[in-house]
Amino acid sequence: MGANSKHSNKGKKTYVDIYSIKEKKSRKKYIGKIFSILFFAIIGIIGSGMIYVYNVINSFNYDDLSNSNDASEATEDQNSNDKIDNDGDIQTDNMILNVLLLGIDGTSKDDKGRSDSILVTSLDLRNKKIKITSIMRDTWVKIPGYNSDRINSAYSLGGPKLTIDTIERNLGIMIDRYVAVNFEEFSKVVDNLGGIDIELTASEVSYINSHASDKQKLKGSGMKHLTGSQALQHARNRDSSGSDYDRTQRQRNVIVAGINKLKEANLLQITKMVSDIAPMVTTNLKTSEITKLSKNALTYLNFETDQFRIPTNDNVKSETIDHKMVLVISDLNKAKKDLNKFIYERE
Repeated sequence: MGANSKHSNKGKKTYVDIYSIKEKKSRKKYIGKIFSILFFAIIGIIGSGMIYVYNVINSFNYDDLSNSNDASEATEDQNSNDKIDNDGDIQTDNMILNVLLLGIDGTSKDDKGRSDSILVTSLDLRNKKIKITSIMRDTWVKIPGYNSDRINSAYSLGGPKLTIDTIERNLGIMIDRYVAVNFEEFSKVVDNLGGIDIELTASEVSYINSHASDKQKLKGSGMKHLTGSQALQHARNRDSSGSDYDRTQRQRNVIVAGINKLKEANLLQITKMVSDIAPMVTTNLKTSEITKLSKNALTYLNFETDQFRIPTNDNVKSETIDHKMVLVISDLNKAKKDLNKFIYERE
């Protein structure tokens, strides 16, 4: 503004004009006022933005699990110790953050329900990967303090804490944090992402059309844009080919589709989506951890995505126990090694 206010004197008579002097003084005073207003406006905007982000982060339903492990916060220190044994054979790595994702089928906030979906999402900073592991809900396991049962019953018996203990003791990996969302809220989460795009078979399309609440029906097969209601039904579909085996694949595909959708967003859009989603989520991620993850979200979203499932096809048998159809892991040590190799990339 200062440069634009200067007038060229070339070819003109130079003299002191007292009116011009007064005008310049007035202009400087005016510019000073504008600068002050702009300065405090910017400070106000930044302050409001900080308050907004703080409120967003604190709108998550925080559940500090009693006697829970401190988070093995992933760092980018390449010289850090990459293997620590806890309780003999529970593996962890301070460059990999394992977050347990639980989809709960309870019908109300007070109804614990069962964990209809159990996935471990591993943020691997060493190899720059996001690894998604499905744990099939009918897997027969020893539940600490209880008899053996399907793994999804651990949630109804003791919530996320018992589910975490069950996974750690049976599969030998450290669960650092957890995130739980009721299936009644899941569709809202997807809608807040603006829907997701997934490749579907004709059978899957038919299932979605029969169960989703949308009036607009999908047609044919191929890449489809799903609303929250449609994505929810796709994730719960165990009637199409493959039964629960393909169902867990569908759940992983939904997660990957959500990650791909977030890749298209900028930081402001991500913050807005987190703001909308946060009240629907219960987690023991600390405020500082959510802040760090949000800050680096655009970097993490560009990581390669890998998928895995427990039990694997070569290490499972279907049995009927206590009148329940269950999946029994044939060799638990092999399952631990396979999962350890996938998440930590070590034998």
